[in-house]
Amino acid sequence: MPRVVVVGAGAAGTIAAIFAAGRRADTWLLERTKDGGRKILISGGGRCNILPANVDDTRFVTDSPPHTLRHILRSWPLEEQIAFFEQDLQLPLEEEAGSSKLFPRSQRARDVRDRLIGHAARQGVNIVTNTLVTGLRRSSGGWLVERQDESPLPADAVILATGGLSVPHTGSDGRGLLIAEQLGHTLNPTYPALTPLLRGQPDNSALGQLSGISLPVSISARSPRRSAASSGGFLFTHHGYSGPSVLDISHVAVRSLADGEPAKITVRWSARTDAEWEHALRPAGTRTVLAAISDTLPSRLATALLTLAGIAPDRQLSQLTRTERLTAIEMLVRGPLPWAGDEGYKKAEVTGGGIRLDDIDPRTMESRINTGLFLCGEMLDAFGPIGGYNFLWAWATGRAAGIGATR
Repeated sequence: MPRVVVVGAGAAGTIAAIFAAGRRADTWLLERTKDGGRKILISGGGRCNILPANVDDTRFVTDSPPHTLRHILRSWPLEEQIAFFEQDLQLPLEEEAGSSKLFPRSQRARDVRDRLIGHAARQGVNIVTNTLVTGLRRSSGGWLVERQDESPLPADAVILATGGLSVPHTGSDGRGLLIAEQLGHTLNPTYPALTPLLRGQPDNSALGQLSGISLPVSISARSPRRSAASSGGFLFTHHGYSGPSVLDISHVAVRSLADGEPAKITVRWSARTDAEWEHALRPAGTRTVLAAISDTLPSRLATALLTLAGIAPDRQLSQLTRTERLTAIEMLVRGPLPWAGDEGYKKAEVTGGGIRLDDIDPRTMESRINTGLFLCGEMLDAFGPIGGYNFLWAWATGRAAGIGATR
């Protein structure tokens, strides 16, 4: 019976252990924290957006060959993943109205983590917590998994599923990436992805007084090298901007700063088009421009946008010049969003970059450089948008690694 050692009891690692044990491997799951799955616990506001309701693989971001990414994603189709959770784990899922997101019916992320760990234990996985893996080295016919203050653990195959650098308080410190790099793997530059953006100084700007306001928007970020666009929730925070739409385009902003070419971010603050705003801002008695815009947007936001456009909110529509009306419409439909940075890995939901997909066999997740070493999850150079995509990636790559390690 082959021994498979999985390093990291997060989403990808636990799934990998389940599928390795299901194929009768002597499976060990090593976790540095006391319980594992901590990112699962905090995901989706404590509800765990376990999967998307439908998948568009073009929404994934990678600097590796996209056809390799698609090959991996399609190895475990969404319908089969849903069946695994609902049938094998007895965890009913339901779609959140209007969001295309799947959550456990219980609305409890802890149920997802506990069902996974419990299922792994029932499959015979040896779960060892509070153990820190410090390195891997070759032994005759396999590997030795080196552990801090413990003897090395021999293995026929090793699955690295240690995550990236995001939300470090959950145990993600990049140690697995370093181990893989030391073993000869190519590491594409890592960066915080799906992270809130900072407004910068001065913080007393017109947009600096809008903390707590949220609304649906369309947003785009464009730099000389990259671009992204998204629609969805937008939230003004004390220091900047968050919400799904902002997180989904944040990688362009983050990388543009690293390139020394800050991205231009623009926001369409409502579903109204230029022509619809032209109609809404036509002269109407003593009606003010603020009153006209506040029919669609929160009054405080409307005031701030007019201030940025250089138009007095109490100005009557009948007094607006043609140039002022066009300036207001430009701000409402393609308004520039001032930003100066991001909240980094501390708030990032995932890590961008990582081990190049060229370095692995997409059918098994086995390293093309080190026989018997398998890599999965957030360590790999790919991430998706908000909405369960990154769990989808974790489940698919973890399953492939667990099966591959037993062949």
